[in-house]
Amino acid sequence: MSEPSKVAYQVMWNRLISVVEEQAQALVRTAFSTSVREAGDLSAGVYNAAGQMLAQAVTGTPGHVNAMADAVPHFIRRIGRGNIHEGDVYITNDPWEGTGHLHDITVCTPSFHHGELVGFFACTAHIVDIGGRGFGADANSVFEEGLYIPIMKFAARGEVDKTLVRIIRGNVREPDQLIGDIYALATCNEIGHRRLTDMMDEFTLADLAGISDFILSNSRAATLERIAALPRAEADGHMRIDGYSHPVDLKVKVTFAGDRVLCDWAGTSGLDRKGINVPLVYTKAYACYALKCAIAPEIPNNAASLAPFEITAPENSIVNAVHPAPVALRHVIGHMVPDTIFDALDKILPGTVPAEGAGCLCNFQLSLRPRSDAPAPSDARRSEVLVFNSGGSGARPKLDGMNATAFPSGVMTMPVEATEQVGPVIVWRKELRPDSGGAGQFRGGLGQFMDVGARAGHEFDFQAMLDRVHHPARGRRGGHPGAPTLIAQDDGTAMKGKGKQFVPHGRVVRMAFPGGAGYGAAGERDAADVRRDLALGYITEAAARDVYGLSEKTIADVLDAARNGEIAR
Repeated sequence: MSEPSKVAYQVMWNRLISVVEEQAQALVRTAFSTSVREAGDLSAGVYNAAGQMLAQAVTGTPGHVNAMADAVPHFIRRIGRGNIHEGDVYITNDPWEGTGHLHDITVCTPSFHHGELVGFFACTAHIVDIGGRGFGADANSVFEEGLYIPIMKFAARGEVDKTLVRIIRGNVREPDQLIGDIYALATCNEIGHRRLTDMMDEFTLADLAGISDFILSNSRAATLERIAALPRAEADGHMRIDGYSHPVDLKVKVTFAGDRVLCDWAGTSGLDRKGINVPLVYTKAYACYALKCAIAPEIPNNAASLAPFEITAPENSIVNAVHPAPVALRHVIGHMVPDTIFDALDKILPGTVPAEGAGCLCNFQLSLRPRSDAPAPSDARRSEVLVFNSGGSGARPKLDGMNATAFPSGVMTMPVEATEQVGPVIVWRKELRPDSGGAGQFRGGLGQFMDVGARAGHEFDFQAMLDRVHHPARGRRGGHPGAPTLIAQDDGTAMKGKGKQFVPHGRVVRMAFPGGAGYGAAGERDAADVRRDLALGYITEAAARDVYGLSEKTIADVLDAARNGEIAR
C-alpha cells in the first residue's frame, strides 16, 4: 500500500480536529454540571500510541487542554503498557499529573483498531464538588481539599469498578452530578474513538504513525520558523495581584533563544499557606498559551507546537507548588500568567500584546442550606451552586477590549436561568458596569454588576474566588487602569475577595467585577467611538466629559439620539 499524499494527510489532520471537536460537544451535551454544560470548562484531545497530543478541540480552556497534553504519558506510565486493554477507561484528578487541582477529573481511554493499540482519547471537566472543604482557597493542604483519585482504571475491559463508584459517591456532596459527569467523560472519549475508527477505515490506515509524523513534524517546523524570525532578546515582566491574605508578585524573564522561547519565573512569590498555589503543569499550560497567542497563533495546538516553549520556575514558588500544597484555586494565579508574560513581550514586540484584563474568572460558589435562625419551610434544601463569571478583557493594540469576556481561560459566563435552575439561588441583578473599562485610544472591556441571594428559607456560605480587588488591571502605552473588584452585602457588611463567608437569611451579595485596562492615550480615541460608548451606556456623562473631553452640548445630543433609538456619530 502506497504512502498517503501530503494532501491526504492534511485532510486527515483536519478530520482529527473535527473528531475531537465532536468529542468535546458530546461532553457538553451529556454533562450534568453547569460548569461544563453552560460554561464550557472542559477539554478534549486525541493522542498517538506514545501519548503525544495530535489535536485538541476548539471548545475548552487552555488550562485544561495544555495541561492535559502532559497527562496522557502519566496514564501510560502508571497503568503500564502491558496492562492496557480494549474496553479500559482510566481516571484521575491528581493535581500534579492532571490539570492542577482536585476539582478537575481527567478520563483517558485507549483506542484500539483491529485489536491493536493505535492511540488514546482524553478529556477533562471541572466538577462542582469533590468533598473536603468544598471549592475554595481555605484549605491548608491538598489533603483538606477533597477526595484524591490516583491514576487508576474506572473500567477494566468494559466493566466499571463499582467499588470506586461507591467510594466517590460516599465522599462528595453532589454524587449524582459527579458520577454523571464521569460517565459523560467516558462516553465522549468513546465518541472520539468511533470517529477515529471510521477515519482509519476510510483511509485504510493500520495505525496513526504516518499522520502522527506528518502533524508533529510540520507543526514543529512551523513553530521554529516563527521563533527564528524573532529578535534575539530578553525582557522581564512583573505583576502584583491580591493573593489571599497578602499580595503576590509574579515575575518572569522571557528569552527568545533562536530555536526556543524560555520563560523563567525566578523571583516570583513563594508558596501561600492557602489554596491559591499553582502546580507547574498549570503554569506551563497558560505560559505556553500566552506565547502561542503572541508568536504562533495560527499553528494548531499539539505536542510539537508546544515543545519549543520551555517553562521553568523555582520549586515551592507559587507557580511551582509541590505536594502537599493546597491548590484548589490555582486558576486565580494561573490566569494571571499570560498578562505577566505580555508585560515582558511588550518590551520586545511593541504593538503586539493587549493591556491587562480582569485575568482570573470571577467565580463564586454558594453552599445553601435551610435557615438556622428560624424555622425553615419544608421545601428548603441543601445545594451546591458554582457560578462562573467574567470581568472585562484588556484593550488590544487596534481594538477595544471585550466586555464580560474571560481571557485567557475562554470559559463562558453562566446564564442566569441555568444558575437558578440548579439550586435555590436568585440572581437579582446582572448587567454591564459602566466606566469599568479603562480609558484609552482603545477602551478596556467592561466588567459586570451581579447581585446574588438565596430563595426564602435559606442561608448560605459564599465562597469567593475573586481578584483585582486591590490591584486592578494596568493600562498599556498610556491607557488607564480598569476598575477594581467590589464585593459587599446589601446592608453594607464588607466581604473579602477570597474565602468562605457566611451570608444570613435575607441578605444579598453585591459584586462589581473588574474591567480591562485601556491601550494608548485616552486623548487619541476617535470621537465617534466616544459618542457611541456614551450612547450604549458603556461610559457615563462624567467620563465622556472629564476623560474624553466631550462638550456638554455633544453629550446632550448623543443622549437625545440614544433615547430616540439612534446612535449619534
